[in-house]
Amino acid sequence: MATQDDSGSYDWKIHPQAEAFLELRISDFLKQNRAAREISDMMLKETSTRFFDWVDHIVIPNETVNVESMKELQFKEAKGIKKPRGTKVYINNGSIFFPVLLSPGSHTKVALKPELLGHFLQMTGIYYNWNDDLSALDEQSRPNSDYFGRSLGLYQSALVSDEDQSELWASERRGFNGFVDPRQHHDREEYLSNYQDFLMRRRHFSRDRDGLETLLETVKLFVKASRQELVADAFFRAERQFWQSRDRGGMVQRALQDRLGLGWGNHDHHAYRSSRENYNLLIEIFETMGFEAREQFFAGKQGGWGAQVLEQPICGITIFADVDITESERDFDFAHEEMTECKDIGTVGLWVALHGESILQGGMHHLAARVDFGQAEAGLMNHGVMRMRPFSDFKFLKQAFVESERRPVELTRLRNTVDSGHIRPERQGFFEQIGAIGSHLELTERRQGFKGFNQNSVSVIIHATDPRM
Repeated sequence: MATQDDSGSYDWKIHPQAEAFLELRISDFLKQNRAAREISDMMLKETSTRFFDWVDHIVIPNETVNVESMKELQFKEAKGIKKPRGTKVYINNGSIFFPVLLSPGSHTKVALKPELLGHFLQMTGIYYNWNDDLSALDEQSRPNSDYFGRSLGLYQSALVSDEDQSELWASERRGFNGFVDPRQHHDREEYLSNYQDFLMRRRHFSRDRDGLETLLETVKLFVKASRQELVADAFFRAERQFWQSRDRGGMVQRALQDRLGLGWGNHDHHAYRSSRENYNLLIEIFETMGFEAREQFFAGKQGGWGAQVLEQPICGITIFADVDITESERDFDFAHEEMTECKDIGTVGLWVALHGESILQGGMHHLAARVDFGQAEAGLMNHGVMRMRPFSDFKFLKQAFVESERRPVELTRLRNTVDSGHIRPERQGFFEQIGAIGSHLELTERRQGFKGFNQNSVSVIIHATDPRM
């Protein structure tokens, strides 16, 4: 579990024993299931990602596990989650570990989490348990034991390979945290309409605050007609698409992962930057979609930045939201209290001044993907994408940005930034010619279940990516 100290900081623990338990189970599974083993090898070689980071959940025969040992590993039984009859669900909420299901059956089952199930089956179809007697187009005619769910539904799952009592499954979720067909089908047309609206939403406004207020009202309207977790799922699928369209590192890594039909199922966190005056609106938008505030960061007088971490508990989406704050503001809830515009702006404020609010035309500052750290550097380098110096290098957390492309700056924004004194006039021509550092892909490797962030490390990379440097 993560505990909170008097300052509201979260103390996320490491769980080496729990990790060893899960890794042993996955290792034994890979030995038994050839398809899973080959897919695991391709994940590492072709995408620089680890099979472990793609696991949605694991099902273990309950006769092989001592329930008391699960409790010792900080896994607690989760109530109120839809699951097969006779099955118990155990979750370690203080970690990034996937759920463990204890089943009365005799098979071990591992489910992967591609972003789109159909794409994954298309790209790994050589392993899929196709039924030769039935039309591949008729998904309803497949036996319930092999496939369940509906296109764009809350939960789809398909049996990929069954070997020696070891079943490899693939699952796609849309705002659902259960493990069986929910049977309570949502309005798929409404979900698709929301997703399309998020894709095509207006991002450029004369006043940024007008844009955030418009988006807030849109989200409130969608949530009223649907559910928070469904709106959040649609919103962030659209956000990742917009970010990726303007980030070469993201394009390359996504293309590699799409060779196996994986998509961004390995996302670690989504990072946004905001101006001080609009920060509370940004947080309100996320909380309207069901995000809950986690730890806050304050980098001190010299750092000049703060951040609120938020998490959507059903979707499993995490947000790291940056903002410039002053030392005097560290003792109040800057995420929910209004902050006024400040004469002196830091790295975050300058990025927003040049590119716009992250939630609008600026787009996400970065998307963090879980990878095998060493493998990813070489893999991306082979495609002309260079990694920056790591800003976290611990046994339990490694992080690094890949180098960002410079993005053109709108002339009006640039002139306003110069007129406000945030950039020296003699530097205007430099930014006009080559633009300013835009967005990044972040490579993240987490071990021992560590769920948090390191404030000092984040300060290093925020300073290193200041447009004035």
